[in-house]
Amino acid sequence: MRRLILSDIHSNHQALRAVEDDARGRYDEIVCLGDFVGYGGSPCEVVEWSRARVNLCVRGNHDKGVVGLDDMEMFNSAARQAAYWSRARLSSEDLLWLRSLPQGPVVDRGVTFVHGSPGNEDEYLTCSADTIGVTEALETTICFFGHSHLQGGFRWRTGRCERLPRPSDEDSEIELALEEGAYYLVNPGSVGQPRDGDPRAAYLIWDDESRTVIYRRVEYDIEGAQKCILDAGLPVLLAQRLSRGR
Repeated sequence: MRRLILSDIHSNHQALRAVEDDARGRYDEIVCLGDFVGYGGSPCEVVEWSRARVNLCVRGNHDKGVVGLDDMEMFNSAARQAAYWSRARLSSEDLLWLRSLPQGPVVDRGVTFVHGSPGNEDEYLTCSADTIGVTEALETTICFFGHSHLQGGFRWRTGRCERLPRPSDEDSEIELALEEGAYYLVNPGSVGQPRDGDPRAAYLIWDDESRTVIYRRVEYDIEGAQKCILDAGLPVLLAQRLSRGR
């Protein structure tokens, strides 16, 4: 089974379409690790696409915020404004779908799917220190997570934590074979708002038979995504950061 694993689309339809085109023919099912909405200017298009195509998913903190399951006072002002704006534009059916998204972790076909961390769906795993004790909360040796918008992840073996690589700025792909006997926390990166310094949309392909992860980066219409944000009257910062990948 080959799975296209996405995370943190954040209402960026231009990035999502580029990922869909780039991954066509390379997967059997689609998994999303949450944050379909928030920040971007195309929540309706992203939710419509996701409702029709995503096979398995977990909820993210922005999904919860938009439907009122989380206190949006915890968001920064730009994120809060985008969440309220999205809530006002999504249909009742779209909001119901977002509200019904399951809380991670979800275990399927021998791997775990979460938004933030196996022990806390809103926890960030951004450095090795953040992962201490995380494997103890896992039912499986492989966990896919998002939330940080940082493609890569971590490998725990022989008591040591190592960072997993992502494609360099000059490359579009890197393949990683997962070893037996190690724990893996694997992040596909963000489709719609990368924060690792590479503005290209990020995703991965997971092949559970060969135990390989293929990290991908793909160019997309950043100016078009920025125009959607600005035309919506959302904070300029949300548009500017797409160019920087920060």
